[in-house]
Amino acid sequence: MKIALDAMGGDNAPAATVQGGIDAARIGDGSYEVVFVGNRELIEIEIEKHRFVSNLPISIVHASEQIDMDESPAVALKRKPDASIVVAQRLQRENKVQAVVSAGNTGAVMASAHFILGRLRHVHRPAICSLLPSSQGIVCLIDVGANIDCKPRNLMQFGIMGSIYMSRIIGIENPKVGLLNIGEERNKGNDLTVQAYDLLEKSPINFCGNVEGRDVLKGVTDVVVCDGFIGNILLKFAESVGGMLSFHMKRYIGKKLLYNLGAFLLKPTFRGLRKIMSYEEYGGVPLLGVNGIVIIGHGRSTPKAVTNAILEAAKMVEARVNDQIEKEMQLANGEELVVKEA
Repeated sequence: MKIALDAMGGDNAPAATVQGGIDAARIGDGSYEVVFVGNRELIEIEIEKHRFVSNLPISIVHASEQIDMDESPAVALKRKPDASIVVAQRLQRENKVQAVVSAGNTGAVMASAHFILGRLRHVHRPAICSLLPSSQGIVCLIDVGANIDCKPRNLMQFGIMGSIYMSRIIGIENPKVGLLNIGEERNKGNDLTVQAYDLLEKSPINFCGNVEGRDVLKGVTDVVVCDGFIGNILLKFAESVGGMLSFHMKRYIGKKLLYNLGAFLLKPTFRGLRKIMSYEEYGGVPLLGVNGIVIIGHGRSTPKAVTNAILEAAKMVEARVNDQIEKEMQLANGEELVVKEA
């Protein structure tokens, strides 16, 4: 198995991406190869900073251009055909790698995946799936930004893809799927959610009805379905909660000696909380529904986040997630299953 890493993608590239890729190659112990895609000279300079890499399963594919974080994806893809993310996606289309990981311009990653890889059969719109901590463990929120305007059929397919991801990758048996709404009753919401409810109820997944915003972090369901506009706002809000809590804790802890003592005793607890709320632990979010494996990392990805994103990509390849998505979409459409050869 080969995994292409956009070495030029992200605020901390190429230093963070190269270190993360090297660490992932060590952890993989030969089970996969990390292919660095980007400026060969800059990548080699970063690799030389690390010891004992000569026997690691890593390689470089040169790309002379890169897409910056603030560039327009549509314009950049036309003007920069040799950009690192474009070259990486092209390698996957040509079956030279089995997955692509990038912490670069999210719009460019999505656009390049859509135009170069295309969609899976029966999938109308790919969606981004993100994991949030909940009182029951973790919850999958889908979509979180790939689709601003959706149709009921799109939300139904998001539910199917999110359910497969939680089952195959996270290991939750028969995941519970909920539709984000302003009330639990089936007739609540706008035309989109009312019609999506009916489609989700008929789909081959464990649909449990509507869930409200207050239920998301309670872990009432394992998957929460919404359009990308609402999902992105909810995700960004959730990401801000950890920083707000940290700010106020530091503010009050420093006021009294007793508070400082309590904080010292609770240090392991704080570390645990920081861990479950950190994007680094999950590495990146999958773009589900494209004809390939694509993991999108946070723009500020650290080496640890890059490493975990690569591990996530390897897990998705091994679990044959895309084969399962196509199978479930056929069932949802009421079509006769087409069995693929292994």
